[in-house]
Amino acid sequence: MKVSIFTEEQTQTARYAKALSHPVRIYILELLSKQACCYSGDLSDELPIAKSTLSQHLKELKEAGLIQGEIEAPKIKYCLNKTAWHDARQLIETLFNKEIQTNDSCSTEK
Repeated sequence: MKVSIFTEEQTQTARYAKALSHPVRIYILELLSKQACCYSGDLSDELPIAKSTLSQHLKELKEAGLIQGEIEAPKIKYCLNKTAWHDARQLIETLFNKEIQTNDSCSTEK
């Protein structure tokens, strides 16, 4: 049995970071964050990318838990998963709020 050296928080932070690692996904999240309710239009009308590419980006966001969707033929409704969004924000803020230990001999700043 292999023991993981990574905490659940580290694993989840990485999952969220991966989902946030593409400008199309950031655009989708920003679009959904501006909606009072679920977005039920065709997101491919909003983005100049192939539907198959859009599908992959939505899949990545959904697998990370940042969005949720439900099929109401012929459309799919997409919403931010507010619980996961809040969790992602806390985890990423925690990461960036950690004190950085510096060693002047390692610094690349001039």
